[in-house]
Amino acid sequence: MKDFPSCFAENGVQVADASCTSSTTAAIATVSKAKASQNLVTCVYQCKLLGKSRLIIITWSKNLVGHCFSVEIEDLSNKCLSRLDVKPSIFSKRKGSRRLQVDFVAIDVCWDLTNAKFGSSPEPVEGFYLVLAFKGEIVLLIGDLRKETFKKTNGLSNSFRVLKREHIFGKKVFATKAQFKDNGKIHDLRIECDTCGLDPRLVVRLDEKIVMQVKRLLWKFRGNYTIAVDGLPVEVYWDVHNWLFGSTTGSAVFMFQTCSGVEKSATFSDPFIVPSRLPCPGFCLTLYAWKNE
Repeated sequence: MKDFPSCFAENGVQVADASCTSSTTAAIATVSKAKASQNLVTCVYQCKLLGKSRLIIITWSKNLVGHCFSVEIEDLSNKCLSRLDVKPSIFSKRKGSRRLQVDFVAIDVCWDLTNAKFGSSPEPVEGFYLVLAFKGEIVLLIGDLRKETFKKTNGLSNSFRVLKREHIFGKKVFATKAQFKDNGKIHDLRIECDTCGLDPRLVVRLDEKIVMQVKRLLWKFRGNYTIAVDGLPVEVYWDVHNWLFGSTTGSAVFMFQTCSGVEKSATFSDPFIVPSRLPCPGFCLTLYAWKNE
């Protein structure tokens, strides 16, 4: 992907590089085509469906008409992604259900965002559910309205989130919500960087507390550092080259990876490929930070 350099210098991002399936490649291409100015949040989950492990990609977006989302599931029989789009004209009902064909069987997709609450992101924060089920058994469950969901389905979801990708905007402060564990605490994550001064620095705050500080940013515009969150080691990678030396339309890139078993000698690969290449389960939050001039 053009957003990341293929290989960072010393102390740079170093994640195992490998080939990926055609369906995963299609997912990368689909998201890469999105314009940077769009308000998009993409979440990738790994689950077991029809006896096989698959990726499910949920993309939340917002435009002048309203909120919408899409669901993509790996169809291993056709080696592609089966896609369902819920657009604003349909989404205005804020509650509904549809079916998605995967490996020649029907997957039920049900949602209720009647009382959903949103922050600055197009992804709902609370008061909603989105569930995927096969023959009444839950495949993926997102949201906090679990009691309402269990009335329609059986069992618990065996899925776990592996990646979240988000575009954030600001002048000197870039803020979002971050959850590093499934069903864990939701943290306030703030990235602070003033590139106008003679000696710019980078600060990362978690719930107002400084967890990382990079001085002499002109020399350390790319790098990585380990912080602790909820008892987990979280590797933080940053690339602010575009802010300092690139065009005014370029974004900085930040990645927060909870898996500590990454090979340090490898080159960086697109974050959508990372989940299937990690030697241990982990979660990756990738942020594209755009400056509002």
